[in-house]
Amino acid sequence: MPDIIFDTMVISNFAKAAQLGLLRALYPDNACCSGFVVAEVLRGFRQGHGDLEELVQLLSNGWPRQEELATPAERQLYARISISLGDGESSCLTLAARRGYVFACDDRLARSEAVRLEIALTGTVGILIKAVRTGAIDLKKANLILKSMIAAGFYAPMTRITTAMVTMPTEVHNADTQLQTRPPGSI
Repeated sequence: MPDIIFDTMVISNFAKAAQLGLLRALYPDNACCSGFVVAEVLRGFRQGHGDLEELVQLLSNGWPRQEELATPAERQLYARISISLGDGESSCLTLAARRGYVFACDDRLARSEAVRLEIALTGTVGILIKAVRTGAIDLKKANLILKSMIAAGFYAPMTRITTAMVTMPTEVHNADTQLQTRPPGSI
């Protein structure tokens, strides 16, 4: 399974719903975020978002691992992308593009840029669908988590995950990690 890189909103959605354990169970060794995302999370925590405390602790213990822009090519792509996107999205997009990671993001503009760059995509809802598909949670629990995220401020593209969404084949730009359409059990 390729590595996944979380932007601030996706990982914060799971933190605010007290579901970082689920996220960690799904991606125990292959999750990362950029240093910019870590800075955004820390800033949010310092500004009074106490629901990020567990995430701050996990980050200080090395999950997800923190990665930085390391090459001239990465810094150049970041400079181009960051003209229209924030630092977190831009750095994660760059690392996903240059290192072959799946980009976990809910921001529409950042997702459009990922499609343009042919980067594999998922988002908060896609991760919840993956959790149901893999048996980590059932559909009822996924919908309770989604409802909790929405109550905490997540502007979800839908208010409910359906059985049809869980059983339909997955395409990269719609749900998860494979480049071609795959049957639900193959992810």
